[in-house]
Amino acid sequence: MTIEPEVRTAAGVVRGRWENIVAVFRGIPYAQSPIGARRFAAPIPAQPWDGVRDALAFGPSVPQAGSAISDTGDCLTLNVWSPDLGTAGLPVMVWIHGGRYVEGTSSNPHQDGATLAAAGVVMVSMNYRVGVEGFAQITGAPNNRGLLDQVAALRWVRDNAAAFGGDPGNVTVFGQSAGTGSVAALLTMPIAAGLFRRAIAQSVPGTFFSPRLAAAISATIAAQLGVRATVDDLTRISPHALITATDTVLRRMPELVESWGPMALTPTPFSPIVDGDVLPYAPWRALATGAARDIDLLVGHTRDEYRLANPKFGTEVTDDELTATLERLAPNSDYRALHPDATPGELYELVNSDWLLRMPGLHLADAKHAGGGQVWNYELCWAFNRDQGASHSLDMLLVFGTLGRDDIRNHPSAFPNAADEAIHVANHMRTDWLNFANGNPGWAPYDPNTRTTRVYTATPTTQPYPEERSRRIWSTYQFDTLDLPG
Repeated sequence: MTIEPEVRTAAGVVRGRWENIVAVFRGIPYAQSPIGARRFAAPIPAQPWDGVRDALAFGPSVPQAGSAISDTGDCLTLNVWSPDLGTAGLPVMVWIHGGRYVEGTSSNPHQDGATLAAAGVVMVSMNYRVGVEGFAQITGAPNNRGLLDQVAALRWVRDNAAAFGGDPGNVTVFGQSAGTGSVAALLTMPIAAGLFRRAIAQSVPGTFFSPRLAAAISATIAAQLGVRATVDDLTRISPHALITATDTVLRRMPELVESWGPMALTPTPFSPIVDGDVLPYAPWRALATGAARDIDLLVGHTRDEYRLANPKFGTEVTDDELTATLERLAPNSDYRALHPDATPGELYELVNSDWLLRMPGLHLADAKHAGGGQVWNYELCWAFNRDQGASHSLDMLLVFGTLGRDDIRNHPSAFPNAADEAIHVANHMRTDWLNFANGNPGWAPYDPNTRTTRVYTATPTTQPYPEERSRRIWSTYQFDTLDLPG
């Protein structure tokens, strides 16, 4: 008979279950339900409970498209995977999911922490508020509520990691896409200071909003419902109604590029708000001036970041459409000259990849080095199929080990031997991530002169940064807070 694992947390005892060699605890509340008066407020710690609380199922998703809204609102929960519930003092890795700041849940099976935990870390993942609930600027509410939720979860980790076999002084936060935008923000937020030792940033978005821009977006969403973007007005609106209004505005965003600037060309109306309080500065400026100097950083991107989000993929991009895009995102650039054999469609995808996700990560590495901190750089160039290439999110699947052999074999444009290569590349990436959580990923740190980069192909190598033409184009660009045009 297997004895199910029980752990005493600061709020009470939780009971999980053994799954092979890993003890798993799901749906542990780290903050009180964001309902009623707490709906748009900063999170407060979960209330204690008596007896033993089952932690066997993931908590409900936060409000988002396609999710059922929990009657109790008990969605600010986290999950723990541990290979050793003793006094092992294992490294702790805390995952922050992506999802364009409008969706995502820790119950996503592609983000299961068992494989990482079995390799010798305590793995934690969390839900946090997204969409209007978490990232809209609302009069009478604190900004960046989704980030505040993440800080609350990290405080829970600090207070409880040791009980699950982890070392609260050796915490690595890591995320992908919007999760990495969150990681970049957490690096510079005063209230997050001291809660983690290392950070991994997979595909850093280049979008951080000024209060003016965020207010314009929130007002437009609220106007869909005939209300103002205030706590008093929005409290009367259901989460589902706000989700529908957000989706309406999202579909209209390309029409608003003159009013909102290039963020209107992205697939999301939300990003962290640089308000001078919760988030004092955009991460590039903050890191370059020494913020988070004592926090080691591993940062990188995939080669074909924009492929999955490209609305033009598979269609012809005219030269006029390319010219308009270049003028919006990279004026006075020489993409055509540096890529003389590329089609307009290929250049359209490339400039969007560079502006939105590739160059923001490279510039974050440069800023981290300028501020005196240690940073390592990577790029994923391996792909398992011809259509998607080395796509956005592929590095996440490899690190978590959740890209199945059948998923690869059944893809209509899968490369020969890709199923076997995937295991090899995934093992390399996961080992490097785990080594970083222990102090060093295993290759030389990045600096702007050598630009040493770990490049993941079928046989990973360490070499100078591969995207030299894009680096040169963007070398004088300053990523910073996005504001309303003019």
